[in-house]
Amino acid sequence: VFCGSNVGVKPEYAMAARRLGSILALHGVRLVYGGGRVGLMGALADAALAAGGDVVGVIPEALRTKEVAHDGLPDLRVVASMHERKALMAELSDAFVALPGGYGTLDELFEVVTWSQLGIHRKPIVLLDTAGYFGPLIGMLDHGVDEGFLRREHRALIVTASSPEEVVDRLQTARP
Repeated sequence: VFCGSNVGVKPEYAMAARRLGSILALHGVRLVYGGGRVGLMGALADAALAAGGDVVGVIPEALRTKEVAHDGLPDLRVVASMHERKALMAELSDAFVALPGGYGTLDELFEVVTWSQLGIHRKPIVLLDTAGYFGPLIGMLDHGVDEGFLRREHRALIVTASSPEEVVDRLQTARP
């Protein structure tokens, strides 16, 4: 799961992150995420842990030393760089989910989408569009199709869900 190190301005963002963490744990889905204790990352991980979930955090040394690492994780993997973080998260994950976030979230999202487009992996990619956060991005992707910069089949690599419950359904039915 890729998500923000902030909680955002709408309480729905943190509520959805907590709900997704709980649902993943209840479905026996191991959570692999950025290893932070702050923002949506912390809310997601705390909820998964509270529900008895298996949680793996992956964090670069530079962020760990800035005291943002989640010290309550049973499995926190510290890597040397953001590049190593993304590679390890991709290796450990069977699917990708993006919650609201900033540049880091978008960077991680677009990297795995690009890898899928290039055939490097065939794993589902789901946007949890809480409170319409990803609406403008979805519109931009559709515009890319209309303008001939994205093929429809590549646009279809990203599916959306409007609730944490729908994320699980999308993960189970997605055919990248």
